[in-house]
Amino acid sequence: MPTTIRPACADDADFIARTILLAQRGPFPRGWLDIALDRPESEVVDFIGRLATARAVSWWHVSKFLIAEVEGRPAAALCALPAEGTGATARAAIEEVATHSGLSTSELFAIFQRGAYTRACWIQGGAGDWLIEHVAAQAAHRGRGLMQGLIAHALAAGRAAGFAQASITFVIGNDVAERCYARAGFRFAEEKRDTGFAAITGSPGFRRFVRVI
Repeated sequence: MPTTIRPACADDADFIARTILLAQRGPFPRGWLDIALDRPESEVVDFIGRLATARAVSWWHVSKFLIAEVEGRPAAALCALPAEGTGATARAAIEEVATHSGLSTSELFAIFQRGAYTRACWIQGGAGDWLIEHVAAQAAHRGRGLMQGLIAHALAAGRAAGFAQASITFVIGNDVAERCYARAGFRFAEEKRDTGFAAITGSPGFRRFVRVI
């Protein structure tokens, strides 16, 4: 089937939101935004869609995503960006969307409190890395090589921006993602496990792969 890889735009916000949700969940029932927001899935998707077009540009923003289209329809996506500063920009984006959504200060505080379960085992690599995140394909388009094409484009963008190493982090137990990244030339760098994280998510923790670009 004809495949095109292109930058995402504001019109892709809903697709990007659903991609982020798939990527964060992996093979498990809930991902970080499911847990932090603690709302029905439709409301979570709407919130992520707002993050994707917020003025605060984070790793959820459409401008950081590449999309693979099959016959003119979005089928898979990922984001690629410098690792430095991602935590601060993510927080700023959530604060912006929460404020515009009319959430109270206490509700915003609760989002960050619920999301704090990752602190014991999150790993991201060095600030000088080129970061690839939120990698996912729609179910009907998996196993067709779309992710390899997207990753190749993302690595080329990092190389053009002057980065020497790419880093990618995923939940332990996401074996499909691990095999995909290994095929793209990534290799194990480190992992962190936490029993509290496992109790909430079903995954023991996070694993990080890296590769030279």
